[in-house]
Amino acid sequence: MIEGVKDVTQSILDRNTIYGASDNTQPAYASSNKSLNYAAGGSITSPERQRVSIIPFLLKYNDTVGLFGKENHFVRVDIDIDKSITLTCFEEDGWECGKYSQTNANTDATYVQAIIDEVIEPPDDNTFVPAELNEPTLYVKPDSYITIDLANLKTGNKYIDSWFDVRLYTKAREEHPYNVMYVRLNDFFYIGFHARNTRRLPYNVSCLIGRRYETYESIPDKRLIMKR
Repeated sequence: MIEGVKDVTQSILDRNTIYGASDNTQPAYASSNKSLNYAAGGSITSPERQRVSIIPFLLKYNDTVGLFGKENHFVRVDIDIDKSITLTCFEEDGWECGKYSQTNANTDATYVQAIIDEVIEPPDDNTFVPAELNEPTLYVKPDSYITIDLANLKTGNKYIDSWFDVRLYTKAREEHPYNVMYVRLNDFFYIGFHARNTRRLPYNVSCLIGRRYETYESIPDKRLIMKR
């Protein structure tokens, strides 16, 4: 044996005696076998990956963490928003989003009549407020951000829920102290799921991407912006 180098042969043999001579790739036994390399998302350096390109978009997570599986699970969410389409209307400056609904008052069989918001009689028959109907798109805002809303919906069992924790992490892999975070339209962040007890813990979590679309100046609390 080389001087100054410890012989770890017996330690390896002892480990093989306890855990078996080969790695077990079953996710439910990843922690007990010291084989988190087989468990996707087991660390923030090798997270599960998801991509979001349209807002608003809701991510839902229902799974379990804790022994004998992963004690932690990380998801990296890559944001690359397509401005040509949105799933809701974001109001432009000077404009107000309208809603239309079908009505049965139609007397013409060639088209379906609809009502846009509420019908308001103009003060003069010769005046009217014009409306422009467009497909929802994301208009350009300077220095813009979207919101990330993380919610622990819990399971309804307080003895389980008290031992589970979910957090937002910045692109620098640092914990974000709030459940709301503002990120750029082309950015990424992490979600961390953590078991605080050596039990198998189910969880129910949602993450809403793009509830709000804001400029930097209009963000009321700058502490919510993801740190760089």
